Amino acid sequence: MRHLRRGGALAAVLGLILAATGPTPAAADSSRYRNPISADIGDTFADPVIVRGDDGYWYAYGTTDPLREGEKQFHRVPTARSADLVDWTYVGDAFGPDQRPPYAAPGAAFWAPDVRRIGDRWVMYVTVTDTTVSAEGSDFAIGAATAPSPTGPWTFAAQPVVAPRPGGGGGYLWTIDPSQFTDVDGRSYLYYGSYYGGISVTELSADGLSAVGTPTLVAIDNKFEGSYVLRHDGWYYLFASTANCCAGPATGYSVQVGRSRSPRGPFVDRDGTALTASRAGGTPVLTQNGNRWIGTGHNGFLTDLSGQDWIVYHAIDRADPYLDEPFGINERPMLLDRLDWIDGWPTVNAGAGPSEDGRPAPVTTGRVDERFDSAGLAGWRRTSGSWQVTDGRLVGSGALTSRTTVGGDVRAEADLRLTGADAAGIALGDRVEVRVDAAGGQLVARDGKRRTATAPLPVGFDPADRHNLAVEVRGRQLVAELSPARLGDQLAVVSLRLDRPVVGRLALTATDGTAEFDNVSVARLYQPARRAAPTPRIGAPLPAYSDEFSDGLDGDWQWVREDPATSVSGGALRWPVQGADLTGTGNTAGVLLRDAPAGDYVVETKVTLDLGEETVRNYQQAGLVAYVDDNRFARLAQVAIWNTRQVEYGYELPFAGQPVYGGSIVGTPATTTWLRLAHRVDPTTGEHEFRAGSSRDGRTWTWGAVWTFPADTTPRIGLMAHGGAEPPVTAEFDYLRFYR
Repeated sequence: MRHLRRGGALAAVLGLILAATGPTPAAADSSRYRNPISADIGDTFADPVIVRGDDGYWYAYGTTDPLREGEKQFHRVPTARSADLVDWTYVGDAFGPDQRPPYAAPGAAFWAPDVRRIGDRWVMYVTVTDTTVSAEGSDFAIGAATAPSPTGPWTFAAQPVVAPRPGGGGGYLWTIDPSQFTDVDGRSYLYYGSYYGGISVTELSADGLSAVGTPTLVAIDNKFEGSYVLRHDGWYYLFASTANCCAGPATGYSVQVGRSRSPRGPFVDRDGTALTASRAGGTPVLTQNGNRWIGTGHNGFLTDLSGQDWIVYHAIDRADPYLDEPFGINERPMLLDRLDWIDGWPTVNAGAGPSEDGRPAPVTTGRVDERFDSAGLAGWRRTSGSWQVTDGRLVGSGALTSRTTVGGDVRAEADLRLTGADAAGIALGDRVEVRVDAAGGQLVARDGKRRTATAPLPVGFDPADRHNLAVEVRGRQLVAELSPARLGDQLAVVSLRLDRPVVGRLALTATDGTAEFDNVSVARLYQPARRAAPTPRIGAPLPAYSDEFSDGLDGDWQWVREDPATSVSGGALRWPVQGADLTGTGNTAGVLLRDAPAGDYVVETKVTLDLGEETVRNYQQAGLVAYVDDNRFARLAQVAIWNTRQVEYGYELPFAGQPVYGGSIVGTPATTTWLRLAHRVDPTTGEHEFRAGSSRDGRTWTWGAVWTFPADTTPRIGLMAHGGAEPPVTAEFDYLRFYR
């Protein structure tokens, strides 16, 4: 969990800007896909985000890195295009080799792009890794570039959105990983930051190119980075990545979330713990599950045409962790998985985690799927008014009705601009209509003449800008939202209970003037996941393997480097935290071990360790360990990491002739914390899989990452208390219990 730099290098790079030209998106093979989705465009594609362009294509952007093994050429925000979110084509780099903003130092790289529609143009926010503020480098800033289309040409703004910020501990705060968000009141925000400095949010000017007002800290330093905010069911969700992004085969990067009623927070997790607390909160969204993918993090977000949400992120293949030589650039391809909402919280694949096998692909076409790329309107009937196709867009007034009948649960959407009309929108079945009422300043849903619901449009809303209108009907419930670019930033949301389900045809409407429509679709509405994937459960106790510490240590314990300071009395093992560690080549810490039962089992301990809060006590810790030897182990402990207190699931293994250490974060500790490791033997590979869980009360558990051990090893289970002897503190273990 040390502060390490990313995989991108701060060297001169070569890029090529290519225009996005090509045929109309073809109908997707909407059956299956397999991760990584970036395999056709590169071996690595880190920090990805995806947007849907005006042309109906999907566009992906990645961080500055080479794309292929052995290439050695750095791409300055590589850009890819897809018709179906599965098959991708590289279309060039956003920035040329000599293109940089005036405040950037020569050789600056651009990390973690975030692309949004603001007004009538696209804006890309990027981390500028080095500026002219300091000759020492690492004086990070957030820059912005604008373009008329998702493929550019991109033009940098002359000034940074967020300038380099001197850090109280020396150097410059990590002003990286930007993510923009527009709220229902029309205000625009930028989230940014990382381990050194935490994640902050600042309001933006109307054009999105300048920070205004005073920033607010929304996630504590030394735990989070890679933020992404969206609005869902009236809540604001802050997604953030935690642990080290780039520790090769020991990378435990993962995504956690908190939610708030305000875009400025406070964001709290499922247990009500704030992401700004010293004992930092965070509900798991995405973490490794024991398959090939580790280091699953730095996410973006999208919604397909059925209304299903998806998370885009990078991960590391644990069998191929580096792009070229060991300990160089981490190879982090782009992955895509279903994002489900269960009991008000987002989770990937209902909590099952990243996928490596074939899965149902996103829906990118529908029964109605109109891009208006030909002048004719063969699939449509002019109900009233005048309509024509101009430059790939439908322009007209009155009503234009699809000849395709739709029914059941559906999602209809269209990109629209009001180019003179007082109101424009979508009608379903000659009865239900949702329209943007520019004259009245409302988003209006109507079912016949009796039922109406409205939501205000934001102050400053410009109906001449292009927006996306999406309408979902499930049974008799209608929900519609208006957004800049379908990325979870809602400008208005309206809900209406219908008299009866909708059956009929889709119509596009514009009254008292003209409107422009594009990318019109109707697809069967997605079926939401209702149940979370199962988490480990304990079975029958195994007293022969357990110890309640009621009468000293039983004879089954074995020491590696015995610590004579330990004692057992009053039903507890007491162990003063050692000024020693297991990581690296030092291997000076003691480990107290016992044999584990064969097959699947769960082991649990209850440990009390008073580490206080806020103060720096690196890296005092105590907890469980699954141990093969000094260079292959997984330890689950409550630990002090700078000013934070976290439950870290650390992992060390030998790789390329030396030990490599990384870790993941699993839950929030209390002074007394319950810890579990759930062991499973993979029936195919024979690998030992250990999934970590933690609890603050012994009843409600947070389950996190899986670390694996080779089939030919025999991990023992034990306890440890190490990481620093100052100030003195003693860990107290109540028991070690095994369950089948």
